[in-house]
Amino acid sequence: MHKRSILVVEDSDEDFATVQDAARRAGLTQTVVRATSGDACMRLLRGEMRGRTAAPLLVLLDLNTPGDDGREALREIRRDPALKTMPLVVLSGSANPRDLQSCYASGVNAYHVKPVDHALHLQVLQQIFTYWLCSVALPG
Repeated sequence: MHKRSILVVEDSDEDFATVQDAARRAGLTQTVVRATSGDACMRLLRGEMRGRTAAPLLVLLDLNTPGDDGREALREIRRDPALKTMPLVVLSGSANPRDLQSCYASGVNAYHVKPVDHALHLQVLQQIFTYWLCSVALPG
């Protein structure tokens, strides 16, 4: 059995480096897997590129990615019976109330606005990881 990972949908190299730093600081032992678009996220989740890993414990989703964006990936994940119970957390630069409402209506578990300040961004990510991977009982 393979160790379950964290899937991060993030197209910004700088923001992904912050995710990796936060995961280290939070003491996570899970592998952080990156997808740079909603399309790539769905390929990973549907196993087209998997084969070596089990379904992720958590998906951290940026909404604004190229191709099919995070919004479309969210809708597809929640429509798929094999994926719909997977914890999904949005971390996006969008503070648009319509995005917030739409994401919760589509079944996201939490929505965080990505801080512009690096130190705050790191802190929010550490809190997300600690909460979802250390405090919550997750589905098998």
